[in-house]
Amino acid sequence: MKLTAKVKLLTTEAQADSLKRTLVKANQACDYISQQAWDTKTFNQFRIHKLVYESVRSKFDLTAQLVVRCIAKVTDAYTLDKKTQRTFKALGSIAYDARILTWKMKDSAVSIWTLEGRQKIRFIAGEHHRAMLEHQRGESDLCLIEGVFYLFTTCDIDEPTPKDVEDFLGVDFGLANIAVDNDAVIHQGKTVKNIRYRHRELRRKLQAKGTHSTRRRLRKLSGKERRFATWTNHNISKSIVATAKDTGRGIAIEELGGLRDRVTVRRSQRAALHSWSFAQLRTFIEYKARKEGVKVVAVDPRNTSRTCPCCGHVDKKNRKTQSKFLCVDCGFAGLADHIAAVNISRRAVVNRPSIPTMLSVPV
Repeated sequence: MKLTAKVKLLTTEAQADSLKRTLVKANQACDYISQQAWDTKTFNQFRIHKLVYESVRSKFDLTAQLVVRCIAKVTDAYTLDKKTQRTFKALGSIAYDARILTWKMKDSAVSIWTLEGRQKIRFIAGEHHRAMLEHQRGESDLCLIEGVFYLFTTCDIDEPTPKDVEDFLGVDFGLANIAVDNDAVIHQGKTVKNIRYRHRELRRKLQAKGTHSTRRRLRKLSGKERRFATWTNHNISKSIVATAKDTGRGIAIEELGGLRDRVTVRRSQRAALHSWSFAQLRTFIEYKARKEGVKVVAVDPRNTSRTCPCCGHVDKKNRKTQSKFLCVDCGFAGLADHIAAVNISRRAVVNRPSIPTMLSVPV
């Protein structure tokens, strides 16, 4: 399994300046390569290499391998379509491979090529990412983010074979509660919802004012809400995977692809729906489960919160409110999200007999 480790480079002022100028020069080379590819309608990497390699080496004074990486960057940019000429930001990221970047784990440093030659630069990383770096393979992307240089590097992590299981931990995703499992563990979404609302209102007021100080404040706030949501999703996914592993179960989740295209909501609810980050939460659950050898199954989410887990009756009227479930046939009641999680868990079980069973669900 391939994961990406993020490390922060502890550059001196001179090293930061050298890296910036290297990024600028490399992206200028990318623009030149793109222009040549566009003019000649040549988009194959091997043919572009033959077309521009010598001229790029002489014109931009870059090392051979960095020229190869620039050609690859341009080729990748034209992979999506060839209808628009591609241009590149002056400080856009550049990929480094093992020939122009060496990891020195004992020294917590990297040896990286710049316009001034090789530079040894120290880095800092958390325990999780440092452990991942022991399995570093392939390329590393040099990025400048808010004035700080980072390396995003590919790590090839060994993953155990998922074990066959007889039971699944069902997980229901929602807006009021981010995730609820069939053990009745609730991961509430109130905090995230409040923070998103507060940030949305603050952005609206600052944008309406439009002064230099408000624009400076907007830049400072940029990404803060997204980082908090990502941190929350990491914690929730870690908890779900740990529970499934400790109890010897797989994980059953909803297949929610294309939800935004299918669901219609009121204007006042659109911001909440489109800031929904459950694709990210699902991704986190899946990759953490793969690392731990936990099986993950996606099931059809239709009617999971309208189906009675006791008698099997399906009716829209079973869902009395957003949070309450009351079966109009047998009178069974409970938390709607929890009942949905129970139904999701059952759908993941292969060849389960269609026999109603009594279930105790807390209200």
